[in-house]
Amino acid sequence: MSGKKNKPIKLEELTQEEKVKYEIAEELGLLDKVLAEGWRSLSSKETGRIGGLLAGRRREDIKSNENITNS
Repeated sequence: MSGKKNKPIKLEELTQEEKVKYEIAEELGLLDKVLAEGWRSLSSKETGRIGGLLAGRRREDIKSNENITNS
């Protein structure tokens, strides 16, 4: 295991997508596991769920941005 998992998360250094990923993990009740054991500790089902929700939010953002520019 790498020492990366013990590194504190600096929110100001995260990309917007990474922030959303952590938010989704929190909503699914997985944030504590991620913080304690790292992203690799998640099952494929858990990571797939996070990925699916992340893709859905990305689509929503694109759609809302299109609506703003078309207004």
